[in-house]
Amino acid sequence: MRVVVIGGTGHIGSFLVPRLVRAGHEVVSLSRGTATPYVDQPEWEHVEQVVVDREMGDGDGTFPSRIGRLGADTVIDLLCFTPASAAALIRQLRGRGVHLITCGSVWRAGPSVGAPITEDTAPPPAGEYGTAKDAIARLLAAESQAGELLTTSLHPGHISGPGWAPVGPTGNVDPTVWWALSAGEPLTIPGIGAETMVHVHADDVAQAFALAVAARETVSGEDFFVTAADALNVRGYAELGASWFGRTATLETVTWPQFWELTDTDHAQASWEHLWRSHVCSIDKARRMLGYTPEYTAGETVLAAVRAWVDSGGLAVAGPMVV
Repeated sequence: MRVVVIGGTGHIGSFLVPRLVRAGHEVVSLSRGTATPYVDQPEWEHVEQVVVDREMGDGDGTFPSRIGRLGADTVIDLLCFTPASAAALIRQLRGRGVHLITCGSVWRAGPSVGAPITEDTAPPPAGEYGTAKDAIARLLAAESQAGELLTTSLHPGHISGPGWAPVGPTGNVDPTVWWALSAGEPLTIPGIGAETMVHVHADDVAQAFALAVAARETVSGEDFFVTAADALNVRGYAELGASWFGRTATLETVTWPQFWELTDTDHAQASWEHLWRSHVCSIDKARRMLGYTPEYTAGETVLAAVRAWVDSGGLAVAGPMVV
């Protein structure tokens, strides 16, 4: 098939595009042309690359028609953030026999009231980002139910892997957290450390998208959580991270108001957004309908990210990694 990937050189696309080429598809990668793929693979030599600014094209209304002219059998939209953007693309693709696969987020589910969360039991979304992703997924599903367009939405957890700062043990990307763990210094955490995070390796997300391409008729109108098979809580994640440097985590628990006072505002906000939701998502539906089998545990996912971050010299730590 001819597959158009919007956002092809991003974190997911860097792994997805080579997978699609290896599967025998004709692949067109769309990006702003300002970045190279996170992973350099020879399959990129066989990819048609198109430079386009999605935000600008949505603004002036030219983006949907540009996608329409590419003659795709499948369009994978990794950069859809508003219902209006999704609706414009849907209108362009109706009646063309195209399968539209969109990247959502586990944040389409609100704060957990039980575990694991399934696609059918997800609490109502909270916050602008999660609410938008939920609205896009519902828009796509309704389009398929009306028989207008084949659509599927995939909802990854906290995407990580080489080249990407992972959501850390305190629910943010503050690099000083890793210094503290690598040095055996006390790490301040909010609450008791039982809040959970759902990481997923970018290549596992790419696997799920590639599987959805192959199962277009079967998965039309469906949505799927895509995470590692397990989840990490604050306490366990910190202990795991410290062990990579031969250390033991020393955790100092504080209340959320105290954490806000002690932490940079942006990092504290990110911590709240991740830990307040405290997600654990089931991937049973993705296993059953897509054949999705994540290759990385949550721990392996963040280890790969931290190791690459250290090796690149981008993360200052107190000592060498021992794993």
